[in-house]
Amino acid sequence: MKDYRFSNNTVERRYELDLEDGQTAMIEYRVMPTGEVALTHTEVPYDHINQGVGSQIAHKALTDIRERGTRVIPQCGFVASYIRRHPEWQEIVAVSERIR
Repeated sequence: MKDYRFSNNTVERRYELDLEDGQTAMIEYRVMPTGEVALTHTEVPYDHINQGVGSQIAHKALTDIRERGTRVIPQCGFVASYIRRHPEWQEIVAVSERIR
């Protein structure tokens, strides 16, 4: 799979992958008053479904959150499922939100 360009669009409050065909995959987020990052919605364009794009943006968003030294609140079902499949991310999940 191609490694797409990743960015944090702080104006729109979303992580983005430039899919190089004029389309963008994204994960929307909110920064909570506690500093934790709630990932609220993942969107992958139809042409890119089932190609690993969702997993790539989830991995990169979680990596960014970890590197910032904060915690994640996985409110999006896709991100929660990704964390269940990749338990190494549990360490950055806000304690009250731990996924089982």
